[in-house]
Amino acid sequence: MADTDAAFDDFLPEALRFRSPAPLVDIGANLTHDSFARDLEAVVQRSRAANVTTFIVTGTDHAHAEQAVELAQRYPGLHATAGVHPHDASDWDTSLAAAMRELHQRPEVVAVGECGLDFNRNFSTPAEQERAFEAQLGLAAESGKPLFLHERDAGPRMREMLRVWRDDIADAVVHCFTADRATLYGYLDMDLHIGLTGWICDERRGHHLRELVKEIPLARLMVETDCPYLLPRDLPARLKGRRNEPALLPWIVREIAHWRDTDEAELARATSNTAHRFFRLNEAREAQETGRDQQES
Repeated sequence: MADTDAAFDDFLPEALRFRSPAPLVDIGANLTHDSFARDLEAVVQRSRAANVTTFIVTGTDHAHAEQAVELAQRYPGLHATAGVHPHDASDWDTSLAAAMRELHQRPEVVAVGECGLDFNRNFSTPAEQERAFEAQLGLAAESGKPLFLHERDAGPRMREMLRVWRDDIADAVVHCFTADRATLYGYLDMDLHIGLTGWICDERRGHHLRELVKEIPLARLMVETDCPYLLPRDLPARLKGRRNEPALLPWIVREIAHWRDTDEAELARATSNTAHRFFRLNEAREAQETGRDQQES
């Protein structure tokens, strides 16, 4: 315990120990990343101290989705997604589809994804990405769970595919939105939600988002770190290494509130309420508790 307490005390300098004025939900935390293996307990403690009380742990392939479920079982306030990221779409086959279908029945899993299209890097071919995404749209319709979406440089095709399924899927959030106004309105017109990250804190590439945030309806906005990625570049103190973590989400909320000309506490409450409703977190928590009670009996 002493080592954990030391990490909890020492990792974040005093200037970076922000506390949100209202409890926050981090809808995109990659806590299964190797960089968290050594001090995950301290990461969770720091988040609690920052009033980040709930995380959606992202499952980007079968192994990481299983790990996300294990974390959700271990830590109160953690939930999981289960999907196949477009980078790994070439792995999609019938056995992987069956594994995902089974995961989506778990009470710890509150969304299908991370899935979608990424035509920027094309680690899997566009055809492979579309095949895996189409299949996961079907799984979302089947399970009734919302979609946790990834899109980069693929807005028009993403919207085409979503439009076909829109009446059959419960809901969807475009996580880590970084695109332009036309793409934003294309998603809003389909009644999708938008997830914002520390990209808005980046003076090199976040300027357009600072103008767009006012145009996102508050009831459709959620916040996330996408940790360990996208460490905010405008933090008031240096951080050892470049690892982002949920305890820094209040800084991102503060920045979004500034550019929206909105009260920080109001924004925190609104995004958390939206996240609880979108992911049906109260229902998920009750289902997890019921499952634990049944196992113990």
